[in-house]
Amino acid sequence: MSSFDTSNIKSPWILHYDTGSCNGCDIEVLACLTPLYDVERFGILNVGNPRHADILVITGAANKRSARVLRNLYEQMPDPKMVVAVGICAVSGGVLHNCYNVLGGVDKVIPVDVYVPGCAARPEAIIDGIVLALQKIPEKRKLLKSREAKTA
Repeated sequence: MSSFDTSNIKSPWILHYDTGSCNGCDIEVLACLTPLYDVERFGILNVGNPRHADILVITGAANKRSARVLRNLYEQMPDPKMVVAVGICAVSGGVLHNCYNVLGGVDKVIPVDVYVPGCAARPEAIIDGIVLALQKIPEKRKLLKSREAKTA
């Protein structure tokens, strides 16, 4: 697993949302919270409110029914927000990509910062993806500040 500097990041909180998967990746996301993998050792907590979340962890392919909810969750999160697409369905639509109601990967609806492929994605890969998202937060924070300076 990756190691990273947590000096700028204090207790990042994640929000997990399933857009309609087989639940294989959901089970692996939940496994990250168990004592075996213990994602909380990084100070990461799973929350239920998007207004408190730093990272949106998405499983399942984007579909017509979930697109509006996905956009709402993303817009409710405070900046700088990160999105992690977990599993091949969230990355590209996976085995569901030819279904009539599937739009494809999550990036068809909202911007994605980190892709974690796999069917189902392993807990180690999910944790590495979240850690990678954490490493990108300072970079995204700088980008947001530069955009604000240009508009001011």
